[in-house]
Amino acid sequence: MAVDEEDRLYKIGEVCKVAEVQPYVLRYWETEFPPLAPNKSGGGQRLYTRHEIDIILRIKQLLYSEGFTIAGAKKRLEIEMASPAPTAASEPSVQSTAQSKNADKALGDVKRELTAILRILDE
Repeated sequence: MAVDEEDRLYKIGEVCKVAEVQPYVLRYWETEFPPLAPNKSGGGQRLYTRHEIDIILRIKQLLYSEGFTIAGAKKRLEIEMASPAPTAASEPSVQSTAQSKNADKALGDVKRELTAILRILDE
């Protein structure tokens, strides 16, 4: 009997290779991002679903590629997971406006954090 790709569970080592991050990074992200909660085997081995791997890859993209802070990435992920998947019937202008507001807020968060860092460096 073949295991469906969606039902397969992946060990932390496999996930680290896919996401190209160290195990301690994944364990830390589990503490910061509530949607990331892998099952554990009887021996305590973390077992990730395909959905959790998708979340990990999105977190990595937010943090490393898009430059979000942990707090900013957490907020963005919450928003993305709370909003329903876009449908063909949804209006792009409404969706674009919401994305624009989210981007403006994220940029404001980054600006405040950078300003705080500059203040610390000037001391």
